[in-house]
Amino acid sequence: MSENKHLSNIEKIKQASDNLRGSIKESLHDEITGAIREDDQAVIKFHGMYQQDDRDRREERAAKKLDRLYSFMIRLRLPGGLVTPQQWIAVHDIAGENSTGVIKITTRQTVQLHGIIKSKIKPTIRAFSEAKLDSIATCGDINRNVLCSSHPKQSPIHEQIFAYADKISEMLMPKTKAYYEIWLGEEKIVDKKDEKDPLYQDRYLPRKFKIGIAIPPNNDVDVFANDVGLIAVIENNQLKGFNIAIGGGLSTTHGNPETYARLATLIGFADSEEKTLKAIYEIATIQRDYGNRSDRKLARLKYTVDKQGIEWFKTELEKRTGFVLAPVKDYTFTERIDYYGWQKNTQGLWYYTVFVENGRILDDETIALKSALFEVAKTGKANFRFTCNQNVIISDVTETDKEMVNGILEKFQIISHTEFTSTIRKNSMACVALPTCPLALAEAQRYLPSLISKIEPILEKYQLLNDGIIIRMTGCPNGCARPYAAEIAFVGTAVGRYNLHIGGDRIGERLNKLYRENMQEAEILTSLDGLFKVYAADRYTGETFGDFSVRQKWVTT
Repeated sequence: MSENKHLSNIEKIKQASDNLRGSIKESLHDEITGAIREDDQAVIKFHGMYQQDDRDRREERAAKKLDRLYSFMIRLRLPGGLVTPQQWIAVHDIAGENSTGVIKITTRQTVQLHGIIKSKIKPTIRAFSEAKLDSIATCGDINRNVLCSSHPKQSPIHEQIFAYADKISEMLMPKTKAYYEIWLGEEKIVDKKDEKDPLYQDRYLPRKFKIGIAIPPNNDVDVFANDVGLIAVIENNQLKGFNIAIGGGLSTTHGNPETYARLATLIGFADSEEKTLKAIYEIATIQRDYGNRSDRKLARLKYTVDKQGIEWFKTELEKRTGFVLAPVKDYTFTERIDYYGWQKNTQGLWYYTVFVENGRILDDETIALKSALFEVAKTGKANFRFTCNQNVIISDVTETDKEMVNGILEKFQIISHTEFTSTIRKNSMACVALPTCPLALAEAQRYLPSLISKIEPILEKYQLLNDGIIIRMTGCPNGCARPYAAEIAFVGTAVGRYNLHIGGDRIGERLNKLYRENMQEAEILTSLDGLFKVYAADRYTGETFGDFSVRQKWVTT
């Protein structure tokens, strides 16, 4: 059905990959380089990894006529972001043995390890497999890790809704056994009929595909930033179904006006599990058949939706599902936050949300966060849940065990670390960026903490330090830390330079807009000082910075 006449090179690689096998086995045996073959760099993404190199050392190694310092990032598939204490111990040990040692929480409720050299990929994946963990379909042109509101406090029926993340993930898994053959030593499939994939066929999707499930009134998953967003409709503590939104996506390209950030559009309500899952499946098939396979910058579902039109999309979805979605049900979002500290759910279990700056779990000179969480895991008395804001929740703690777990957190000063961190820092988020991301134009996670330290005194001056403003930073316009859905965003344009965006709302239902371009730190701080001064003086009671920015017409929406 696709009108594409000229397939992109990646499309050709996918179709020629022998169901995602490529020549990965041969690449792994090449000891001359730490890299893998060029085509395999695309195929390996479907196995949950990216080839990267240390950009800080490129010039040094080039001067010595050495190959780049190649390594790999591996990302786990964790629908809803839940791991057991035994799995946490495994991740801790694997990170220490095979990667940089840092456990990185992503903005999609999972973890990834960086710095894994080629010879360590297979041992890493096998160790994950022993812990009943895998990295299948966490990268590439396929459904990514499925998000769900993370905190059980959110609703008495949280677990019922949370279960949908795993159901959706399983439904949209690829049928190929390449992952098991290459990494886990299983025998190669002889009869390819066993790998027939009605959903992905031999071409998969035109681009990555993201799904999030939100439980009002908290939009902690940024549900409208996903290709498909599900909003749970609950009445009298009973799940009635889901409002379905399509076409969200935040990645853009500097200098290319055809690319843009977009929030998902609500198209209807599904009143049963069967209808919800069928609708999601067929939305993916429509994107498979009509998505742009010529220009990857225009290949996300949002462009398909806008090209074909919402009414066309709804009609096509009805044809494929065999039913009509009901009208959108009422819902209300009032916040977009993580619930820090100890919280209790309706079943009497306790949860402690730990602040993890930019999702980096490690021991450093300020706090031994990695050691603290390892000690909690060794007790076997708590699960771990990751949030979409890159934090970790110590979960499912009984009343009997709470004092012991709390003692560990106090021993490692985790409670004081979380409680005494400013609200503005807790509401900040950054992508990985330099030195490993090949797309990065500027710093993000290595720089934002120091920038926040310079913004905090300005906010304090105007008595805004605990205002709850949402700040995000990315090293490029690709949008991995969801910057365009923030009240204030810094988007990298070059080393030390950022575009400043303002005007997003606090609940994730309005995008921000470009305010100033290509700013250095001094300009950023001066500009924010002026904006905060006016905001503190002239805002209405309860008015947020994003809403104030729009009312003042600093940006137009």
